[in-house]
Amino acid sequence: MKSNSLASVPGAGLYKSQRARMVDLLRNRAISDERVLRVMSEIPRHFFVPDALKDKAYGDHALPIGEMQTISQPYMVARMTELLEINENSSVLEVGAGSGYQAAVLASIAFRVFALERISSLARAAQANLNRIGCYNATVKSFDGTIGWSEHAPYDGILVAAGGPDVPDPLVEQLAIGGRLVIPVGDTEEQTLVRIVKTEKGTVREEHGLCQFVKLIGRYGWPN
Repeated sequence: MKSNSLASVPGAGLYKSQRARMVDLLRNRAISDERVLRVMSEIPRHFFVPDALKDKAYGDHALPIGEMQTISQPYMVARMTELLEINENSSVLEVGAGSGYQAAVLASIAFRVFALERISSLARAAQANLNRIGCYNATVKSFDGTIGWSEHAPYDGILVAAGGPDVPDPLVEQLAIGGRLVIPVGDTEEQTLVRIVKTEKGTVREEHGLCQFVKLIGRYGWPN
């Protein structure tokens, strides 16, 4: 998605000062990837939340989007994107698309984004939100994200926006050599943000602090 395409989208320019404050907060919280900061200063996050919550869209907190799901807090969106270390040539898989905001951020940096969302109504809404802002290099499908999307593998980056009991094996298998998988791992109350880096010799596992996400439900996640 080209950021200058947003200029012609009705309503995209609203809340500009709130976006600026959000980005300042991200800088203060040690987000340093200028690409991430730039795209988050441009993408209209208020398009991705319910109408009643638009005024709260740029606060540093998660917000409900229906179906007992949430849009992740801006800091976590930025942190997970930064940990992927993707670029304009990257192919990325997102698991847990929600309303599509994280996919929009990824697509503004990467070459192509494939996003999975198990709840069909959210998947349709996410694709509509992405289309609304002219983000045509991101595709959303309703499917069990813990299985991945092998048709488009291998991926340079995989981002999982839900917390699972462990790292799903299919996602590791679909990661390219040199690729990175970022996922919250733990119990249903609290998780640790984990990054898996795939090498020719295997994988390297890193831990990047505590976090709290909705459950990753699926064959290789929580049963319900």
